[in-house]
Order: sequence, then C-alpha cells, then structure tokens
Amino acid sequence: MSSGFTLGVFYTVIRPEERWILEAAAARGLAVERLADDAVTFPVERNGFDADLVLNRSVSHTRSLYALRFFEHYGVPTVNPYDVVSLCGDKVLCSLRLQESGIPTPRTTVALTPEAALKALDDLGYPAVLKPPVGSWGRLLAKVDDREEAEQIIEHKAALNSPWHSVFYVQEYVQKPERDLRAFVVGDELVAAMYRRSADWRTNASRGATGEAVTPPPEMTELVLKAARAVGGGVLAVDLMESPRGLLVHEVNPTPEFKTLTAATGANVAGRILDYVQEVARR
Repeated sequence: MSSGFTLGVFYTVIRPEERWILEAAAARGLAVERLADDAVTFPVERNGFDADLVLNRSVSHTRSLYALRFFEHYGVPTVNPYDVVSLCGDKVLCSLRLQESGIPTPRTTVALTPEAALKALDDLGYPAVLKPPVGSWGRLLAKVDDREEAEQIIEHKAALNSPWHSVFYVQEYVQKPERDLRAFVVGDELVAAMYRRSADWRTNASRGATGEAVTPPPEMTELVLKAARAVGGGVLAVDLMESPRGLLVHEVNPTPEFKTLTAATGANVAGRILDYVQEVARR
C-alpha cells in the first residue's frame, strides 16, 4: 500500500472501539480522515473527500446505507460494503439469506398486517418474540406469552404509524441457557468468541450482559464462517443461541461493537480490522 493511502472512518461518536481503531491506525502510520455522520454532506459529484477506503462505524443503519451507497458511487471501497450492510441490517432479508444458505435459525414468520401477525403468533405458539425488522441493542423487542399480551403489543406497534412497525417479524422463543454466543469474524477468520451471560432473555452487552471468553469448537467455527460467507463477508458479528436442536444463528451484525469482546478475550480486534482494511485496499 502506498504511503499516500488515507483511511476514512465514518462514525457517529468516538466510542472505545473507534478510539482503538484510530490508535491502531496511528501506530501504523495510516492517514485518517474522520467523517462524522452528523456533519458530512454527499454531493452527487464527488467533492472534498480524501479517503481511499472508508470503514463504516456509524450506529445509524439509515445513515450507513445512504453514506455507503454514495461512497460506492464515488468509487471508494468500504468495509463493510453497501450490499452487506443493507442485507444484515434488515432482519427479514438476513433471515431469508441465512435460510437460503442452509444456516439453522429460529423458526421465523413475517406478517404485513396486525391480523396476520396474530395468526403468525398463533401458528408459532407462545411464548414468541416480536422484533422490528431494523434495530439493534435489543431495543423494541417483545417477548409475548399469550394471545392477550400479543394483541396489546401489536395494537401499540400499529399506533406508532411507522413503516418499520407495520412489518411484523415473528420468531419462536428459543429455550436456551441464560446466555448466547457472539463470534467476531474478520474476512475468513473467526477472531474471537464469547458467551454473553444475562438473566434477561435479551443477552445484549448494551443491556448489561457480561462477556466470557469461549474457544469455539470446530462445528461452531464452521457454522459461523458459513453464515458470514452467506451474507457477503467482511467485519461481522455472528450471534448464536444454544437450542434443543443445536446451535442457531439468530443475527449477523454488520457494524459490530467489540468492547465487551475485547475485555473478555484479550483479542486485538481493532488491529485485525485494520489488517483486513489494508487487505481490501490492496485489492
């Protein structure tokens, strides 16, 4: 890579993850252009960008999609690409791709009206989980235990009059231990994995789950890498649940946080991300 290479970092706020990435870039002598997602503008004709490759770290799915499409339009490669973020950021599209690729997932049904959502819940059986198609950190998820509770939640979602809440992503409630698994993939490598433990059924680190390092067995590694390839690869977090019928992939995150993973495993995730960014830039 030439000494004139400039890495763009498209971000919302500088969290520990972004700080580690910036520190690792500085240690390698990489020039960095900071692109705050609340300040940058996107002319149809490229103007004012120095970046030769952009690493997306925005926490907004909508901002990420538009920005990545513009960078693609400018001929600037991105990590991850628009197609990967678009696919993984929509639970409906991601579930379809995983199923098409033979990846075991929780039983899932999509409904387009409140009436159809109630039918989907009746068919799947209670308890079940209602999710918005787009979202992260376990927000706006609802575990519904019976028909009466489902009717109330669906009525509230319908009253929000939001396009995201008019599509009902209905999923079986998986009887799992008080933990799930997160595996961090960079390129063709499973970099690190951890259990996320919580008494809450939502085992998100952002909701207080604690991380514990795990050495993935071969079958888990194979499943994780297969899921990552299915959605296009890159820098991804693959989330899995232990179920009575084996490991199930329930989400692939295209802009993953890794603070808890780094603390639990000691893995140099930021450094591996920059290794991959430099590999992509050399292609």
